[in-house]
Amino acid sequence: MTANHQAARRVRLSTYLGTDGIAIIPTAPERQRNRDSDFLYRHDSYFYYLTGFTEPNAWLVLTSEGRATLFCAPKDLEREIWDGYRLGPEAAPAALGVDEAFAIEELDARLPRLLENRSTVWYPFATHKGLESRIDGWLSAVRARVRYGALCPEGQRDLCGPLDEMRLVKDAQEQDTMRRAAQISARAHIRAMQLSARMLREGKDVREYHLDAELLHEFRIGGSQYPAYSSIVAAGANACVLHYRADVAPVRDGELVLIDAGCELDGYASDITRTFPANGKFTGPQRALYELVLASQDAAIAATRAGQRFNDPHDATVKVLAQGMLDLGLLDANKVGSVDDVIEQRAYFPFYMHRTGHWLGMDVHDCGSYVEPTQVGEVSERKDPLSNEVIKNRPSRILKPGMVLTIEPGIYVRPGEGVPEQFHNIGIRIEDDAIVTETGCELISRGVPVKADEIEALMRP
Repeated sequence: MTANHQAARRVRLSTYLGTDGIAIIPTAPERQRNRDSDFLYRHDSYFYYLTGFTEPNAWLVLTSEGRATLFCAPKDLEREIWDGYRLGPEAAPAALGVDEAFAIEELDARLPRLLENRSTVWYPFATHKGLESRIDGWLSAVRARVRYGALCPEGQRDLCGPLDEMRLVKDAQEQDTMRRAAQISARAHIRAMQLSARMLREGKDVREYHLDAELLHEFRIGGSQYPAYSSIVAAGANACVLHYRADVAPVRDGELVLIDAGCELDGYASDITRTFPANGKFTGPQRALYELVLASQDAAIAATRAGQRFNDPHDATVKVLAQGMLDLGLLDANKVGSVDDVIEQRAYFPFYMHRTGHWLGMDVHDCGSYVEPTQVGEVSERKDPLSNEVIKNRPSRILKPGMVLTIEPGIYVRPGEGVPEQFHNIGIRIEDDAIVTETGCELISRGVPVKADEIEALMRP
């Protein structure tokens, strides 16, 4: 992304602010990990989207006239010896395309004057602890000047709304970055699969953390700055824990391994899940469940295209999984009825308890409403058959070209009454990243195989 790219976004955002509006956007704070050590820093996504600036301790102020003011850490040669290079306010306008920049120490003194005579102040609600209190303090300073003719903003609006809408549809540059992130992540999954089979063939002790290390290695070799989220590397029964994290559990011959991992590249996430036999060869029951999940993903992919609803891939997935659960004996038709009954009563829920996808972008669970904005007032009610909770339904989002989402069906079989023993402790999820197009979707994460035969071929010596 270039400074011109972010400048165009700021101009677009300014049109949402109304007459005499002003927006305040901070970046993320640094967070302490332990004594004298911070967590690896990661910028705030909204702030980065509008500035391309990755340093901590910075704020952006934008007016409805399109004027952008940056506050950032000043140059400090002594601190830069310890903490690294700082851009500084003198260089920021030319580097970032903002109109003016000041040292962060001037923020509290300058904000009240910037807020004076503005009608509405916009900022991201409920995203930065203490932000509301700081804004209240600046507004109090403005009110202290009303006797001198200053006007104080009367309205406060959530900036997340317009920014979420802007970020939901990715432009060509964003899509290209996400393709490259997915390619790096796909190579990482391949390395982990091959390492698992190779170490088992050599009689070595294989642990989840061995595979996690292989993922991290390939992420960094490929140029990624960070993992997009904490990698899930779940061997055997651990795959039935949805948010399990890579740990010390052994990877055993004859069991499956579920890896849900993706890198972040230049601020954009990837998110891929593959499930594979640790030794490179599926057993009969493993393959039966795997083929079912893959068939459900195929159905979801077919339902992912412009003009469809966000919920359509999930509904397509559930229909295939429900039928498969009946066919394989996970559900007893004498007890749960037909496929339609399974879906209506959510009888599939013990084995499939999550949605089939989510938005993907700068955040791995990216921003953007899942409700169609043009139909937000169309509300219906239904009673959930499992919780008896009354749920308000609104029409789900109509998919448009450039939206990016994951497609990730799964099945998780814990031991239980009536559950066929050959399926016990098998957890399978298959996840790909999809860019919506006019005629379908582009799967940008298929650099790692997904078909059972192709996975086995990949893992052979």
